[in-house]
Amino acid sequence: MKIAVLDWYTVNISGDIPVSRLEELGEVKIIPMTSPEETAGNIGDADIVLCNKVMITREVMEACPSIKYIGLFATGYNNVDIDCAREKGITVCNAGQYSTNAVAQQVFAYILDRYSRIRDYDIAVKAGEWERFPSFSYFPIPIDELAGKTLSIVGYGSIGRRVAEIAEAFGMYVIISTRTKPEFCPYETVSLEEAAARADIITFHCPLTDKTQGMINKDLLDLMKKEAVLINTSRGGVVCEKDLADALNSDRIAAAYLDVLVNEPMSPDTPLKTAKNCVITPHTAWAAYETRSRLVDIVCSNIRAWQNGTPVNVVS
Repeated sequence: MKIAVLDWYTVNISGDIPVSRLEELGEVKIIPMTSPEETAGNIGDADIVLCNKVMITREVMEACPSIKYIGLFATGYNNVDIDCAREKGITVCNAGQYSTNAVAQQVFAYILDRYSRIRDYDIAVKAGEWERFPSFSYFPIPIDELAGKTLSIVGYGSIGRRVAEIAEAFGMYVIISTRTKPEFCPYETVSLEEAAARADIITFHCPLTDKTQGMINKDLLDLMKKEAVLINTSRGGVVCEKDLADALNSDRIAAAYLDVLVNEPMSPDTPLKTAKNCVITPHTAWAAYETRSRLVDIVCSNIRAWQNGTPVNVVS
């Protein structure tokens, strides 16, 4: 079978994942990145299409009648016209729960950055501030313990659950806001509004849907404590970026840590680029080697299952 990989750089830009894993499954064509106008041509007569963010539209599927299977290097599948795939009998499979540990780790990297202030103190030390200070200990920047802080988690899938477990180990008080009340949840569940109002830290782990689009907006931000910290590692579209920038610049909330934005790569005119106390990482929470390696293994396993007539992780 012919396999077209349309945006391999999104998974393997550093070259540390061997292509041989895919070559065991068929004749592989690797394309580092694919623009919309190149999509149909890069697929050609491939039976299997693998991609992360490339849009697989009705027009693309109609231009490439050989497509039998679309595999995603992602959990989300909003880049694929699922209705069209279903009409044409094309199997679409996603990859879930590959990034749980890495994303939870990044959430706490953000939290520790804010509350332990290691980055700030390293800068101060290297600027000579400790050398000039008369006491053995120099701590003008406030440091806080995490124990006793309230962590609001919005979304209680695998990542939300892992974040809650780590928070417990730090002695934090966890509250959960989720669309449906989860079974066997050991934590207090509250509305989104109550989660925002009570949080010392609020972290978002929800999918981007019509209901979550723009949910982090002025109304929600106005409910938060002035000392609160907001974290988003879910999808950029859950944030109204202007409202969040306004809240930061007016000291309505203390800080924000973001791994995702509405436009990726980041648009140079996003108001968050220059917002006060706003730390932005370039969608790296999922990018640990172990995480990407696990993702490729899942994608390969999905293909094998489909080839054997027992497809798994099917979304269409």
